[in-house]
Amino acid sequence: MNIRLYNARILTMEKHRQVFRGEVWIKNERIVYVAERDELKQEWRKEDIPRIPWDVELDCRENLLMPGFKNAHTHSGMTFLRSYADDVPLQQWLNEKVFPLEAKLTGEDIYYLTKLAILEYVTSGITAVFDMYLTPDTVAEACMDAGMRCVLVSGLNNFSSSVEQVEEEYLRWNKKGSLVSYLLGFHGEYTCSKELLCRMAGLAHNYRAPVYTHMAETAREVEECRARYGMTPTVFLDSLGMFEFGGGGFHCVHMTDQDMDILRMRRMHVITNPASNLKLASGIAPVAAFEKRKIPVAIGTDGPASNNCLDMFREMFLVSALSKVREQNAASLDAMRVLRMATVHGAKAMRLNRCDTLAKGKYADLILIDLHQPNMQPIHNIPKNLVYSGSKANVLMTMVGGKFLYRNGEYNIGESPERIYEKCNKIVKRLLQE
Repeated sequence: MNIRLYNARILTMEKHRQVFRGEVWIKNERIVYVAERDELKQEWRKEDIPRIPWDVELDCRENLLMPGFKNAHTHSGMTFLRSYADDVPLQQWLNEKVFPLEAKLTGEDIYYLTKLAILEYVTSGITAVFDMYLTPDTVAEACMDAGMRCVLVSGLNNFSSSVEQVEEEYLRWNKKGSLVSYLLGFHGEYTCSKELLCRMAGLAHNYRAPVYTHMAETAREVEECRARYGMTPTVFLDSLGMFEFGGGGFHCVHMTDQDMDILRMRRMHVITNPASNLKLASGIAPVAAFEKRKIPVAIGTDGPASNNCLDMFREMFLVSALSKVREQNAASLDAMRVLRMATVHGAKAMRLNRCDTLAKGKYADLILIDLHQPNMQPIHNIPKNLVYSGSKANVLMTMVGGKFLYRNGEYNIGESPERIYEKCNKIVKRLLQE
Protein backbone atom coordinates (compact mmCIF):
# COMPACT_ATOMS: atom_id res chain seq x y z
CA MET A 1 0.00 0.00 0.00
CA ASN A 2 1.26 3.49 -0.90
CA ILE A 3 0.50 6.05 1.81
CA ARG A 4 1.17 9.78 1.74
CA LEU A 5 1.10 11.67 5.04
CA TYR A 6 1.25 15.38 4.19
CA ASN A 7 0.83 18.84 5.71
CA ALA A 8 2.50 17.57 8.90
CA ARG A 9 4.89 18.79 11.49
CA ILE A 10 7.57 16.09 11.67
CA LEU A 11 9.92 15.07 14.49
CA THR A 12 12.16 12.33 13.09
CA MET A 13 14.12 11.86 16.36
CA GLU A 14 17.34 11.94 14.34
CA LYS A 15 20.13 13.68 16.24
CA HIS A 16 20.23 17.46 15.91
CA ARG A 17 17.16 17.58 13.62
CA GLN A 18 14.45 19.91 14.82
CA VAL A 19 10.71 19.77 14.12
CA PHE A 20 9.94 20.77 10.52
CA ARG A 21 6.94 20.93 8.19
CA GLY A 22 6.76 18.36 5.43
CA GLU A 23 5.50 14.90 4.56
CA VAL A 24 6.26 11.19 4.85
CA TRP A 25 5.74 8.61 2.11
CA ILE A 26 5.26 4.93 2.86
CA LYS A 27 5.34 1.90 0.59
CA ASN A 28 4.08 -1.28 2.18
CA GLU A 29 5.87 -1.56 5.56
CA ARG A 30 8.71 0.92 4.95
CA ILE A 31 9.25 4.65 4.84
CA VAL A 32 10.49 5.61 1.37
CA TYR A 33 10.67 9.40 1.68
CA VAL A 34 10.77 12.06 4.38
CA ALA A 35 10.97 15.61 3.11
CA GLU A 36 10.74 19.16 4.33
CA ARG A 37 8.17 21.31 2.56
CA ASP A 38 10.69 23.45 0.66
CA GLU A 39 12.77 20.45 -0.33
CA LEU A 40 9.66 18.70 -1.61
CA LYS A 41 8.71 21.62 -3.85
CA GLN A 42 12.16 21.54 -5.44
CA GLU A 43 12.03 17.78 -5.96
CA TRP A 44 8.64 17.88 -7.66
CA ARG A 45 9.95 20.37 -10.23
CA LYS A 46 12.18 17.63 -11.62
CA GLU A 47 10.62 15.76 -14.51
CA ASP A 48 12.15 12.45 -13.49
CA ILE A 49 10.17 12.24 -10.27
CA PRO A 50 7.30 9.80 -11.02
CA ARG A 51 3.73 10.46 -9.98
CA ILE A 52 2.77 7.86 -7.38
CA PRO A 53 -0.69 6.21 -7.35
CA TRP A 54 -1.55 6.75 -3.67
CA ASP A 55 -3.83 4.29 -1.90
CA VAL A 56 -4.19 6.67 1.05
CA GLU A 57 -3.45 10.40 1.26
CA LEU A 58 -3.86 11.76 4.79
CA ASP A 59 -3.86 15.47 5.53
CA CYS A 60 -2.20 15.72 8.95
CA ARG A 61 -3.47 19.29 9.47
CA GLU A 62 -0.11 20.42 10.86
CA ASN A 63 -0.26 17.87 13.64
CA LEU A 64 2.90 16.01 14.64
CA LEU A 65 4.28 12.86 13.01
CA MET A 66 6.96 11.09 15.05
CA PRO A 67 8.27 7.57 15.77
CA GLY A 68 6.02 5.49 17.98
CA PHE A 69 6.94 4.88 21.60
CA LYS A 70 8.75 1.67 22.51
CA ASN A 71 7.44 0.06 25.70
CA ALA A 72 10.70 -1.60 26.69
CA HIS A 73 9.36 -3.64 29.61
CA THR A 74 5.90 -5.11 30.06
CA HIS A 75 3.96 -8.25 30.92
CA SER A 76 0.92 -7.78 28.66
CA GLY A 77 -0.99 -10.82 29.85
CA MET A 78 -1.24 -9.42 33.37
CA THR A 79 -4.21 -7.26 32.37
CA PHE A 80 -6.38 -9.77 34.28
CA LEU A 81 -4.89 -8.48 37.55
CA ARG A 82 -5.52 -4.78 36.90
CA SER A 83 -7.02 -3.24 40.07
CA TYR A 84 -7.11 -6.66 41.75
CA ALA A 85 -3.53 -7.01 42.97
CA ASP A 86 -3.12 -3.57 44.50
CA ASP A 87 -1.91 -1.76 47.61
CA VAL A 88 0.31 -4.50 49.05
CA PRO A 89 4.14 -4.83 49.25
CA LEU A 90 5.98 -6.52 46.37
CA GLN A 91 6.68 -9.92 47.95
CA GLN A 92 3.13 -10.22 49.30
CA TRP A 93 1.84 -8.97 45.93
CA LEU A 94 3.75 -11.74 44.12
CA ASN A 95 3.13 -14.63 46.51
CA GLU A 96 -0.46 -13.96 47.54
CA LYS A 97 -1.99 -12.18 44.56
CA VAL A 98 -0.04 -12.84 41.39
CA PHE A 99 1.45 -16.35 41.45
CA PRO A 100 -1.69 -18.23 42.62
CA LEU A 101 -3.87 -16.81 39.84
CA GLU A 102 -1.17 -17.02 37.18
CA ALA A 103 -0.93 -20.75 37.84
CA LYS A 104 -4.49 -21.11 36.51
CA LEU A 105 -3.92 -19.30 33.21
CA THR A 106 -4.08 -21.09 29.87
CA GLY A 107 -2.34 -20.06 26.68
CA GLU A 108 -5.69 -18.99 25.20
CA ASP A 109 -6.32 -16.82 28.27
CA ILE A 110 -3.02 -15.05 27.74
CA TYR A 111 -3.80 -14.55 24.03
CA TYR A 112 -6.92 -12.49 24.82
CA LEU A 113 -5.42 -10.76 27.85
CA THR A 114 -2.55 -9.64 25.60
CA LYS A 115 -5.01 -8.34 23.03
CA LEU A 116 -6.60 -6.22 25.73
CA ALA A 117 -3.20 -4.71 26.46
CA ILE A 118 -2.65 -4.04 22.76
CA LEU A 119 -5.81 -1.91 22.66
CA GLU A 120 -4.28 0.25 25.35
CA TYR A 121 -0.82 0.31 23.75
CA VAL A 122 -2.07 1.70 20.46
CA THR A 123 -4.12 4.43 22.15
CA SER A 124 -0.93 5.47 23.97
CA GLY A 125 1.13 5.68 20.77
CA ILE A 126 3.12 2.53 21.53
CA THR A 127 4.27 0.72 18.37
CA ALA A 128 6.46 -2.01 19.90
CA VAL A 129 6.57 -3.90 23.20
CA PHE A 130 9.29 -5.86 24.99
CA ASP A 131 7.16 -8.58 26.54
CA MET A 132 8.06 -11.16 29.20
CA TYR A 133 5.29 -13.56 30.11
CA LEU A 134 4.35 -17.19 30.70
CA THR A 135 3.41 -18.38 27.20
CA PRO A 136 5.53 -16.52 24.64
CA ASP A 137 3.88 -18.33 21.74
CA THR A 138 0.38 -17.04 22.48
CA VAL A 139 1.71 -13.55 23.24
CA ALA A 140 3.37 -13.64 19.81
CA GLU A 141 0.20 -14.90 18.13
CA ALA A 142 -1.87 -12.11 19.70
CA CYS A 143 0.61 -9.49 18.53
CA MET A 144 0.85 -10.88 15.00
CA ASP A 145 -2.93 -11.14 14.67
CA ALA A 146 -3.26 -7.53 15.86
CA GLY A 147 -0.36 -6.19 13.79
CA MET A 148 1.64 -5.10 16.87
CA ARG A 149 5.43 -5.29 16.83
CA CYS A 150 6.69 -7.42 19.71
CA VAL A 151 10.04 -8.51 21.08
CA LEU A 152 9.66 -11.55 23.30
CA VAL A 153 12.04 -12.11 26.20
CA SER A 154 12.15 -15.28 28.25
CA GLY A 155 10.96 -15.22 31.85
CA LEU A 156 12.89 -18.39 32.69
CA ASN A 157 12.90 -19.31 36.40
CA ASN A 158 12.99 -22.33 38.69
CA PHE A 159 9.26 -22.95 38.29
CA SER A 160 8.56 -22.49 34.58
CA SER A 161 10.20 -22.97 31.21
CA SER A 162 13.67 -24.46 30.73
CA VAL A 163 16.92 -23.52 29.03
CA GLU A 164 16.05 -25.97 26.25
CA GLN A 165 12.67 -24.32 25.72
CA VAL A 166 14.27 -20.87 25.69
CA GLU A 167 16.73 -21.98 23.02
CA GLU A 168 13.96 -23.48 20.90
CA GLU A 169 11.90 -20.27 21.13
CA TYR A 170 14.94 -18.13 20.36
CA LEU A 171 15.61 -20.04 17.14
CA ARG A 172 11.95 -20.23 16.11
CA TRP A 173 10.90 -16.62 16.60
CA ASN A 174 13.89 -14.82 15.11
CA LYS A 175 12.78 -14.84 11.49
CA LYS A 176 13.78 -12.05 9.13
CA GLY A 177 11.04 -9.51 8.45
CA SER A 178 8.68 -10.76 11.17
CA LEU A 179 6.71 -8.53 13.52
CA VAL A 180 7.94 -10.79 16.33
CA SER A 181 11.51 -11.34 17.49
CA TYR A 182 13.02 -12.97 20.57
CA LEU A 183 15.83 -12.11 22.99
CA LEU A 184 17.34 -14.23 25.74
CA GLY A 185 16.39 -13.53 29.33
CA PHE A 186 15.31 -14.87 32.70
CA HIS A 187 13.00 -13.58 35.39
CA GLY A 188 15.54 -12.60 38.03
CA GLU A 189 18.44 -13.75 40.17
CA TYR A 190 16.11 -14.41 43.10
CA THR A 191 13.87 -16.83 41.18
CA CYS A 192 16.68 -18.83 39.54
CA SER A 193 19.18 -21.29 40.98
CA LYS A 194 22.87 -20.73 40.35
CA GLU A 195 22.94 -23.83 38.16
CA LEU A 196 20.11 -22.49 36.01
CA LEU A 197 21.81 -19.12 35.70
CA CYS A 198 25.09 -20.74 34.63
CA ARG A 199 23.24 -22.65 31.92
CA MET A 200 21.61 -19.43 30.70
CA ALA A 201 25.02 -17.74 30.58
CA GLY A 202 26.26 -20.70 28.54
CA LEU A 203 23.38 -20.24 26.10
CA ALA A 204 24.25 -16.55 25.74
CA HIS A 205 27.88 -17.46 24.97
CA ASN A 206 26.81 -20.10 22.47
CA TYR A 207 24.81 -17.57 20.44
CA ARG A 208 26.90 -14.52 21.38
CA ALA A 209 23.61 -12.97 22.45
CA PRO A 210 22.55 -10.28 24.96
CA VAL A 211 20.59 -11.25 28.08
CA TYR A 212 17.84 -9.30 29.88
CA THR A 213 16.43 -9.66 33.39
CA HIS A 214 14.76 -7.94 36.34
CA MET A 215 17.62 -6.45 38.31
CA ALA A 216 17.92 -4.61 41.63
CA GLU A 217 14.23 -3.73 41.68
CA THR A 218 14.02 -3.70 45.49
CA ALA A 219 16.41 -3.23 48.38
CA ARG A 220 15.33 -6.63 49.72
CA GLU A 221 16.31 -8.33 46.45
CA VAL A 222 19.80 -6.82 46.65
CA GLU A 223 20.34 -7.70 50.31
CA GLU A 224 19.16 -11.28 49.86
CA CYS A 225 21.54 -11.73 46.94
CA ARG A 226 24.39 -10.37 49.09
CA ALA A 227 23.46 -12.91 51.77
CA ARG A 228 23.53 -15.76 49.24
CA TYR A 229 26.59 -14.87 47.21
CA GLY A 230 28.31 -11.94 48.91
CA MET A 231 27.62 -9.76 45.86
CA THR A 232 24.90 -7.54 44.42
CA PRO A 233 22.76 -9.12 41.69
CA THR A 234 24.57 -7.19 38.96
CA VAL A 235 28.04 -8.18 40.16
CA PHE A 236 27.00 -11.79 40.76
CA LEU A 237 25.39 -12.21 37.34
CA ASP A 238 28.35 -10.61 35.62
CA SER A 239 30.68 -12.98 37.48
CA LEU A 240 28.88 -15.85 35.72
CA GLY A 241 29.62 -14.30 32.32
CA MET A 242 25.93 -13.47 31.85
CA PHE A 243 26.45 -10.11 30.16
CA GLU A 244 29.51 -10.81 28.03
CA PHE A 245 27.50 -9.82 24.95
CA GLY A 246 25.43 -7.06 26.51
CA GLY A 247 21.77 -7.03 27.41
CA GLY A 248 19.80 -5.04 29.91
CA GLY A 249 18.29 -4.73 33.34
CA PHE A 250 14.64 -3.99 34.06
CA HIS A 251 14.15 -1.50 36.94
CA CYS A 252 17.74 -1.07 38.26
CA VAL A 253 16.56 0.98 41.24
CA HIS A 254 19.11 0.02 43.91
CA MET A 255 22.43 0.21 42.08
CA THR A 256 25.97 0.72 43.41
CA ASP A 257 28.78 2.49 41.58
CA GLN A 258 30.29 -0.93 40.86
CA ASP A 259 26.98 -2.10 39.38
CA MET A 260 26.86 0.92 37.09
CA ASP A 261 30.46 0.42 36.03
CA ILE A 262 29.54 -3.10 34.92
CA LEU A 263 26.55 -1.81 32.94
CA ARG A 264 28.80 0.66 31.18
CA MET A 265 31.58 -1.85 30.54
CA ARG A 266 29.17 -4.44 29.13
CA ARG A 267 27.32 -1.84 27.02
CA MET A 268 24.04 -2.74 28.67
CA HIS A 269 20.73 -0.89 28.70
CA VAL A 270 18.68 0.13 31.71
CA ILE A 271 14.91 -0.01 31.32
CA THR A 272 13.32 2.17 33.96
CA ASN A 273 9.70 1.71 35.11
CA PRO A 274 8.84 4.69 37.30
CA ALA A 275 5.10 4.20 37.85
CA SER A 276 5.51 0.56 38.85
CA ASN A 277 8.42 1.37 41.16
CA LEU A 278 6.33 4.04 42.87
CA LYS A 279 3.19 1.92 43.21
CA LEU A 280 5.11 -1.00 44.72
CA ALA A 281 7.25 1.36 46.85
CA SER A 282 10.42 -0.04 45.29
CA GLY A 283 12.19 3.31 45.02
CA ILE A 284 13.39 5.82 42.44
CA ALA A 285 15.99 4.73 39.89
CA PRO A 286 19.18 6.86 39.61
CA VAL A 287 18.49 7.83 36.00
CA ALA A 288 20.70 10.92 36.09
CA ALA A 289 23.63 8.77 37.28
CA PHE A 290 23.07 6.36 34.38
CA GLU A 291 23.02 9.28 31.98
CA LYS A 292 26.21 10.71 33.46
CA ARG A 293 27.96 7.38 32.86
CA LYS A 294 26.55 7.21 29.31
CA ILE A 295 24.50 4.11 30.11
CA PRO A 296 21.52 4.20 27.71
CA VAL A 297 18.15 4.31 29.44
CA ALA A 298 14.86 3.14 27.92
CA ILE A 299 11.38 3.31 29.44
CA GLY A 300 8.78 0.63 30.18
CA THR A 301 5.37 0.59 31.81
CA ASP A 302 5.89 -2.80 33.48
CA GLY A 303 2.77 -4.97 33.61
CA PRO A 304 -0.80 -3.77 34.16
CA ALA A 305 -0.91 -5.42 37.59
CA SER A 306 1.95 -3.37 38.98
CA ASN A 307 1.28 -0.12 37.16
CA ASN A 308 -1.91 -0.37 36.27
CA CYS A 309 -1.82 1.99 33.31
CA LEU A 310 -0.03 1.21 30.04
CA ASP A 311 0.58 4.87 29.26
CA MET A 312 3.95 6.11 28.02
CA PHE A 313 3.03 9.77 28.49
CA ARG A 314 2.71 9.23 32.23
CA GLU A 315 5.97 7.28 32.30
CA MET A 316 7.87 10.02 30.47
CA PHE A 317 6.66 12.68 32.88
CA LEU A 318 7.59 10.55 35.88
CA VAL A 319 11.08 9.76 34.55
CA SER A 320 11.88 13.45 34.30
CA ALA A 321 10.08 14.66 37.43
CA LEU A 322 11.40 11.92 39.72
CA SER A 323 14.96 12.52 38.55
CA LYS A 324 14.59 16.21 39.41
CA VAL A 325 13.37 15.31 42.90
CA ARG A 326 16.00 12.63 43.49
CA GLU A 327 18.85 14.90 42.39
CA GLN A 328 17.33 18.03 43.93
CA ASN A 329 18.01 19.69 40.60
CA ALA A 330 15.26 20.87 38.25
CA ALA A 331 17.72 20.72 35.35
CA SER A 332 18.78 17.11 35.95
CA LEU A 333 16.91 15.56 33.02
CA ASP A 334 15.77 17.49 29.97
CA ALA A 335 12.52 16.61 28.20
CA MET A 336 14.19 15.87 24.86
CA ARG A 337 16.46 13.31 26.52
CA VAL A 338 13.40 11.61 28.03
CA LEU A 339 11.70 11.58 24.64
CA ARG A 340 14.76 9.84 23.18
CA MET A 341 14.52 7.24 25.95
CA ALA A 342 10.91 6.52 24.99
CA THR A 343 11.69 6.15 21.29
CA VAL A 344 15.29 5.76 20.09
CA HIS A 345 16.78 4.18 23.23
CA GLY A 346 13.82 1.82 23.55
CA ALA A 347 14.33 0.65 19.98
CA LYS A 348 18.05 0.11 20.60
CA ALA A 349 17.41 -1.81 23.84
CA MET A 350 14.97 -4.07 21.97
CA ARG A 351 17.35 -4.50 19.01
CA LEU A 352 14.81 -2.83 16.71
CA ASN A 353 17.34 -0.74 14.85
CA ARG A 354 15.00 -0.07 11.93
CA CYS A 355 12.26 1.34 14.16
CA ASP A 356 14.12 4.12 15.97
CA THR A 357 13.63 7.19 13.72
CA LEU A 358 11.58 8.42 10.80
CA ALA A 359 13.94 8.01 7.85
CA LYS A 360 14.10 6.36 4.47
CA GLY A 361 14.34 2.57 4.78
CA LYS A 362 13.03 2.44 8.35
CA TYR A 363 9.85 0.60 9.26
CA ALA A 364 6.74 2.78 9.16
CA ASP A 365 6.12 2.56 12.90
CA LEU A 366 4.84 6.04 13.64
CA ILE A 367 2.21 8.07 15.41
CA LEU A 368 0.26 11.27 14.78
CA ILE A 369 -0.11 13.62 17.75
CA ASP A 370 -2.97 16.11 17.94
CA LEU A 371 -1.51 19.57 18.54
CA HIS A 372 -4.93 21.24 18.30
CA GLN A 373 -5.86 20.54 21.91
CA PRO A 374 -5.50 22.91 24.87
CA ASN A 375 -2.76 20.86 26.57
CA MET A 376 -0.49 21.25 23.54
CA GLN A 377 -0.96 25.01 23.16
CA PRO A 378 0.81 27.36 22.80
CA ILE A 379 3.44 25.60 20.71
CA HIS A 380 6.61 26.97 22.30
CA ASN A 381 8.44 23.64 22.33
CA ILE A 382 6.80 20.46 21.04
CA PRO A 383 9.12 17.91 22.75
CA LYS A 384 8.57 19.59 26.11
CA ASN A 385 4.81 19.64 25.53
CA LEU A 386 4.89 15.90 24.82
CA VAL A 387 6.76 15.05 28.02
CA TYR A 388 5.26 17.56 30.45
CA SER A 389 1.68 18.07 29.26
CA GLY A 390 1.07 15.38 26.64
CA SER A 391 -1.62 12.76 27.06
CA LYS A 392 -2.81 9.62 25.30
CA ALA A 393 -5.85 11.74 24.38
CA ASN A 394 -3.49 13.49 21.94
CA VAL A 395 -2.85 10.29 19.94
CA LEU A 396 -4.80 10.52 16.68
CA MET A 397 -3.16 7.63 14.88
CA THR A 398 -0.84 4.69 15.53
CA MET A 399 0.75 2.84 12.62
CA VAL A 400 2.92 -0.28 12.71
CA GLY A 401 4.66 -1.54 9.58
CA GLY A 402 2.58 0.73 7.36
CA LYS A 403 -0.73 -0.52 8.82
CA PHE A 404 -3.15 1.73 10.69
CA LEU A 405 -3.85 -0.01 14.02
CA TYR A 406 -5.62 2.98 15.57
CA ARG A 407 -7.01 6.07 13.88
CA ASN A 408 -9.42 8.71 15.15
CA GLY A 409 -10.75 6.47 17.91
CA GLU A 410 -11.21 3.40 15.69
CA TYR A 411 -9.23 0.18 16.18
CA ASN A 412 -7.96 -2.13 13.44
CA ILE A 413 -6.43 -5.09 15.28
CA GLY A 414 -8.54 -7.95 13.92
CA GLU A 415 -11.26 -8.02 16.59
CA SER A 416 -13.64 -5.51 18.08
CA PRO A 417 -12.84 -4.10 21.53
CA GLU A 418 -16.23 -5.33 22.78
CA ARG A 419 -15.42 -8.95 21.93
CA ILE A 420 -12.01 -8.67 23.63
CA TYR A 421 -13.58 -7.13 26.75
CA GLU A 422 -16.18 -9.91 26.86
CA LYS A 423 -13.56 -12.66 26.57
CA CYS A 424 -11.32 -11.10 29.23
CA ASN A 425 -14.11 -10.62 31.73
CA LYS A 426 -15.10 -14.28 31.32
CA ILE A 427 -11.50 -15.30 31.94
CA VAL A 428 -11.30 -13.26 35.13
CA LYS A 429 -14.62 -14.62 36.40
CA ARG A 430 -13.42 -18.20 35.81
CA LEU A 431 -10.06 -17.63 37.53
CA LEU A 432 -11.65 -16.17 40.64
CA GLN A 433 -14.20 -19.00 40.91
CA GLU A 434 -11.79 -21.92 40.45
